Amino acid sequence: MPPSPALPPSPGPVLDPLVPHSSHWGAFGVRVEDGRVVDVVPHPADPDPSPLLGNIASAVAHAARVATPAVRRGWLDRGPGPDASRGADSFVAVSWDEALDLVAGELRRAYDGPGAEAIFGGSYGWGSAGRFHSAPTQVRRLLGLLGGYTGSVNTYSTGASMVILPHVLGSGDAVMREATSWEVIAEHTELLVAFGGAPAKNISVTHGGVATHTAPGRFRKAARRGLEVALFSPLRSDVPAGVRAQWFAVRPGTDVAAMLALAHVLITEDLHDQGFLDRCCAGADRFVDYVTGAKDGVAKSPEWAAPICEVPAEAVRALARRMAASRTLVTTSWSLQRAEHGEQTVWAGVALAALLGQLGTPGGGFGHGYGSIADIGSSSALLAMPSLSPGPNPASTFIPVARIADLLLQPGELFEYDGDTYVYPDIRLVYWAGGNPFHHHQDLNRLRRALARPDTVVVHEPFWTPMARHADIVLPATTSLERNDIGAGRRDSRVIAMKAAVAPLGEARDDYDILAAVAERLGAGERFTEGRDERAWLEHLYEQWRGLVARQGVKAPSFEAFWSRGEVQVPVTDAGLVYLEAFVADPAKAPLRTPSGRIELASEVVEGFDYDDCPGHPAWLEPEEWLGSRRAARFPLHLVANQPATRLHSQHDMGAASQAGKVAGREAIRVHPLDAAVRGVEDGDVVRVFNDRGACLAGAVVSEDVRPGVVQLPTGAWYDPVSPSVPGSLCAHGNPNVLTPDRGTSRLAQGSIGQHALVELERFEGDVPPVRAHVPPVVERR
Repeated sequence: MPPSPALPPSPGPVLDPLVPHSSHWGAFGVRVEDGRVVDVVPHPADPDPSPLLGNIASAVAHAARVATPAVRRGWLDRGPGPDASRGADSFVAVSWDEALDLVAGELRRAYDGPGAEAIFGGSYGWGSAGRFHSAPTQVRRLLGLLGGYTGSVNTYSTGASMVILPHVLGSGDAVMREATSWEVIAEHTELLVAFGGAPAKNISVTHGGVATHTAPGRFRKAARRGLEVALFSPLRSDVPAGVRAQWFAVRPGTDVAAMLALAHVLITEDLHDQGFLDRCCAGADRFVDYVTGAKDGVAKSPEWAAPICEVPAEAVRALARRMAASRTLVTTSWSLQRAEHGEQTVWAGVALAALLGQLGTPGGGFGHGYGSIADIGSSSALLAMPSLSPGPNPASTFIPVARIADLLLQPGELFEYDGDTYVYPDIRLVYWAGGNPFHHHQDLNRLRRALARPDTVVVHEPFWTPMARHADIVLPATTSLERNDIGAGRRDSRVIAMKAAVAPLGEARDDYDILAAVAERLGAGERFTEGRDERAWLEHLYEQWRGLVARQGVKAPSFEAFWSRGEVQVPVTDAGLVYLEAFVADPAKAPLRTPSGRIELASEVVEGFDYDDCPGHPAWLEPEEWLGSRRAARFPLHLVANQPATRLHSQHDMGAASQAGKVAGREAIRVHPLDAAVRGVEDGDVVRVFNDRGACLAGAVVSEDVRPGVVQLPTGAWYDPVSPSVPGSLCAHGNPNVLTPDRGTSRLAQGSIGQHALVELERFEGDVPPVRAHVPPVVERR
């Protein structure tokens, strides 16, 4: 039966007299006085608005905004070429015409010389929630029209998952987009075994926006009904407040060993569902042989896992028995696969759920990403949302997204990825818009060396982020509040008219207008704009979407009606969604897109790749950096560099909510009282966190919510080297990516491993350097 038509309940603007708008963390209305944003108000239908809305008003006109086109002094004086002074140089303000001529000239030089493969257009970042003003999409669209570019695949968030899941379950997208709904979990799940937890801070965010945050309420409803939660995490706070959990304070990076131990109990005590394995799985016998030790002589028992995980064997054994006796949902967070051998955590989680035989049942089975992002478990209709396509890329070169430093530093070298071998091209021009790699990427001192190598780096940015400071040509871009757009999350309940609330600051222009001017200089203006301005594009994209959803039985109002009202609601159709329900009911009729058509607990394809860091079935592979390694003798604390609670990534780091979470003006690092006492550290102290990759300052928060031997420093503080011209300089602000390793998860996925690193910590003595992260660089005027 088709879903009910999406008709607005009443006429008139929803947020009048406020200006409707949206963000990745929620829809809101903007209050404007005298041309200034003075406040933002959550959408009236949102039951749990995100505190991140508190960053918006204070950031729009912040001193960190880029007010004029600017060119780095060294590049302007000496011309294009490798330059180690990127990030430490001053800038010169130029006119828009001069800046656009320079950008067009560099693109022409690259295409006429080394060719499309020498241009890196794989800009990465969340940028705006708007579906038209997506800066990375706009850049790729232009570069595709001009001849192509070297791009990137996958994300820093799910780099390992989205490569291993197609081998195991046939699709990574289906695991995320067809996840069992929170409504079903709230009603049916008895035991939630959450590896990596389900932290509330992440449930408020979805790419493209989430107008109504319903997941926290569903979680609380399940807890009131009696849902039991088993939390495997070094952080007690990895479940929402008000949800009681049994805390298994596992050593970071050892979750797979715990999963295997649980599997061992299920198998050896005959608590597993052999009929399900025979009917729905392939390779189960090989996985069972590995777990029991028949393959290698090592039984993966709770006693084997105890010294690895530091979780008592009897606690693991008791949990396995509860799992077999309950309606159990096994979940793995995205954070777990952002680590060495991250593919194994996802695969082992699937295998553990398969042993229970509850996949495809209401409230049971497997989930990946509950608590990592808001749209996992959403019940809104899975409709295609209005969006701009980047178009085709005539060039074939690409990298897994987290291999950008390798790309720039190692031209001509080979890399392996998902069974094939590729070559890193020689990048001469980097064109970046819509993101900050100094948040996403690891080993920032290595990234700085990598960014010194191209001839030219072009950046569009509203703010003087670390990436803007490392550019040669900086083009000031508008924020979303300074332009019109359409906001829509992947499974959101509303499509939002994101109306411009204030005029652009300084000389800022929309990315679309910037790129249209570049395209015009290169003879591609008409092909890029297709004769449309911003308003015409919004109407075109909306009407395309309107026609598409009409074929799915959803009636949407005209663009004019939508724009006047400020939103259109999307019907709720999947409140009873259960992941893999159709497959489990009839595997022959609804096979998975795996070679066997079934869940592959062992994969002949992956086995055939012959990767020693990703074998053909889930396995415990000892990380290079964990508390059980020899490296821990030098750096005895395990750093967890997770997502912040006070902002999305590094967006609006200068905002009020983000600043309220700082300690002594720096990012807060949580440390257990025992570890603090040994080092003479007290609450509020400025501490130096270091290893052989780099060092940063942070503000200490002494807390029993982290297990001993672990410190937690979230990502997103803007990188702020005390001496930018000195390689390896101390970061005064607390960016943990000066400490994290820049290696791939494995040769299979080459994903990011930025979640973990081994470090040491000490109380900082002497004069504490000031934080200048949000102070713009020197911009000279001619």
